[in-house]
Amino acid sequence: MKIAIVHDWLVTYAGSERVIEQMLQVIPDADLFCLFDILPEEERVFLRGKKVGTSFLQKLPFKATLYRNFLPLMPLAVEQFDLSAYDVIISNCHATSKGVITGPEQLHISYIHTPIRYAWDMQNEYLQASQPDRMTNLGMRLMLHYIRLWDLSASSRPDVILANSSFIARRIQKIYRRESEVLYPPVDVELFSYQDNKSDYYLTASRLVPYKRIDLIMEAFRGMPDKKLTVIGDGPDAQKIKKLAAGNIQWLGYQSTEVLRKYMQNARAFIFAAKEDFGITPLEAQACGTPVIAFRAGGVAETIRGLDHPAPSGVFFLEQTSRSIQEAVKLFESGSEKIKPQACRKNAERFSNLRFKQEFSDHLHNKWADFQKRNLL
Repeated sequence: MKIAIVHDWLVTYAGSERVIEQMLQVIPDADLFCLFDILPEEERVFLRGKKVGTSFLQKLPFKATLYRNFLPLMPLAVEQFDLSAYDVIISNCHATSKGVITGPEQLHISYIHTPIRYAWDMQNEYLQASQPDRMTNLGMRLMLHYIRLWDLSASSRPDVILANSSFIARRIQKIYRRESEVLYPPVDVELFSYQDNKSDYYLTASRLVPYKRIDLIMEAFRGMPDKKLTVIGDGPDAQKIKKLAAGNIQWLGYQSTEVLRKYMQNARAFIFAAKEDFGITPLEAQACGTPVIAFRAGGVAETIRGLDHPAPSGVFFLEQTSRSIQEAVKLFESGSEKIKPQACRKNAERFSNLRFKQEFSDHLHNKWADFQKRNLL
């Protein structure tokens, strides 16, 4: 069978790109398409020299800084791909790639990381963070209304939907009224290797965008001056985060994977305050044998074992407030002897690259066999 993989866009090597990396190891002959490709040369290793087909958005100027503004054009762009030569199309989607147009004799499997966050249940959070004036706010709301209408239509196009967590499966059911099967994303537990000995600092690491709530974590630790916090990451909120770093809080900005791994291996615990679709970083920390203190919402509720588990790997807090984080840190310190580094590592191994590749391969071949049988009837 001839296979095409359609990705939303290639901007940086992050969570959804790691999924592409593992998919290409299972189906190395697959052709790859995306709306636009501005991935830096030093981050392209995972593509193994594969040529990427792009849409007309590739020709637009200022992609590196303004690509988010291309959203109104993305539905049109993704519908222009000619995929008629392929038997199977796999869309790896957190935005619009599930909207590719396929024929009745083509199997379309969509691996959905999330329905478009900023168009659906997180619309108001994104608008508040961007702080538009009244007219811009109205324009943005009208545009997002159009995106929701298109997105709902596009959700009917895949033959099979795979969700990256049970949390996302519930969002897919709520928004699209579609059933889905859960396939957890891959985590490189071999790269983030285990270490038993820990230091006395806490760590958080993330792309610095508002919904990650790094500012909230820093606020919590400013209220605990006897505890050290290290912050790693870069992004639109970098200047804001840099200004908050003082005293017991150290901000390191962007760091390489090797440096991040070292800090994860040595941290007393990793702090995570976002409501995330899945959350790979907390699992990378657990792979290092490092417990996680996390907001109990989204995917991390499925990937962290709380203190009520026989082999816990972390502690949860129930509200996105600095006080709730402080209480969770105190709970962690009072019950830290219950959380063994080996248990954290063992929990993370449930989400390994090897596990993903096997489950993805099984889904691909089983769905293709079922599809062929139906077409023979």
